[in-house]
Amino acid sequence: METTGGCHCGAVRYTAQGEPLQRTNCHCGNCRRVSGAQAVAWITVPVTALTWVRGEPVRYRTDTQAARTFCGVCGTPLTYQNDGRPEQVDITVGSLDNPEAFAPTQGFYVDERLSWVPLVTEVR
Repeated sequence: METTGGCHCGAVRYTAQGEPLQRTNCHCGNCRRVSGAQAVAWITVPVTALTWVRGEPVRYRTDTQAARTFCGVCGTPLTYQNDGRPEQVDITVGSLDNPEAFAPTQGFYVDERLSWVPLVTEVR
């Protein structure tokens, strides 16, 4: 299986090979601030499965032992990689060409969830 995606303006494009290891909806305050959204949906893949095919994203090192990437032209958030899981990378579902195919099956940091945001309750 090949999954494709990229930023809003098209300056950065990627492919990811294989089935995602997990599909999550993150409610943490960091994800909310970085994305400007109430939560961020992610797929997780092995680092070796992700290939940048056009452009290079800008890398931002956080104070939470992680690195986030985004398009340096339009600002689209693209990936998240935590030092505790160096062999995995999370890709924003919103940057996928076919996000409908990757509904989250679990929530992360649900204790930080905004009260008006529903939780994923069924596993698909």
